Amino acid sequence: MAVDRGRYTCVLPEAPDGAAVTAMRARELGRKSVVVGDRVSLVGDVSGADGALARIVRIAERRSVLRRTADDDENTAEGRLERVVVANADQLVIVSALADPPPRTGFIDRCLVAAYDADIEPLLCLTKADLAGPEQVVGYYTELELPYVLVRPDSDLDALRALLAGRVSVLVGHSGVGKSTLVNRLVPDALRAVGVVSAIGRGRHTSTSAVALRLPRTPDGDGDPGWIVDTPGIRSFGLAHVSAESLLHGFPDLVEGTVDCPPNCPHTPDEADCALDAWVAAGKADQRRLASYRRLLASRAGEGDPREVERNPGDPLAGS
Repeated sequence: MAVDRGRYTCVLPEAPDGAAVTAMRARELGRKSVVVGDRVSLVGDVSGADGALARIVRIAERRSVLRRTADDDENTAEGRLERVVVANADQLVIVSALADPPPRTGFIDRCLVAAYDADIEPLLCLTKADLAGPEQVVGYYTELELPYVLVRPDSDLDALRALLAGRVSVLVGHSGVGKSTLVNRLVPDALRAVGVVSAIGRGRHTSTSAVALRLPRTPDGDGDPGWIVDTPGIRSFGLAHVSAESLLHGFPDLVEGTVDCPPNCPHTPDEADCALDAWVAAGKADQRRLASYRRLLASRAGEGDPREVERNPGDPLAGS
């Protein structure tokens, strides 16, 4: 559920009310990392009592791994530093405000690439829907049929809870988009729960690391309500760990357009025979999507600083 300075907060499937167990890594695990979302085997004191300490002796095979790097350039130290955000997630919930701050489709595109690369399903959660309409953002992703949900301060969140039920969902978003407010609405006692799972870190998790929270059961709900993994607000989602060829997987609306490209086409603007320009000109994909893909290709090649906001003149949605 949480990781803090060599201590791991775990919960047993049969534990009443999700009682937490504090554990440390066994030496036999070697350099194997343990991350939020991992399924592990414990030995020792698993009572969860104050002062009790168990040991993690085995990490089950991960069915999905969501990764990111600090930047896109694999030739830099930051670009090579691959960070596992969470293991065994089923769904990536990309939280974006419709206003204050405005939506940044560049960031959403990066998250989509990471989700498809990790083989987990994306869900777009648009907050502050009382301040602006979703038409521009939704229109940008029309060809993808990307599932989305709108959230207002007075909305009941039933639609979102239905999409989270029975899944492990990791929430990512820029600071200020309302992600923490959303988490506290989904898990009304989240602050208390956070205090329990990260007591060894003095409750610092809200700004420094991920934590998994069990969603509460609704009065009329029979099945598993699911888990959410809250992550710190991030400024960028580096993709150095994703190969240049795999970047296209985040743009399924462009894939068919590459059929007529020459072998080993780099899909860059200066490639005269790239078929993507004709594909867009024929109205089969949004020009902004092609521009975003090529910006990612450029930053992946080390051209420009991927941590800067990506601007496309005349496009209010562009940004990383």
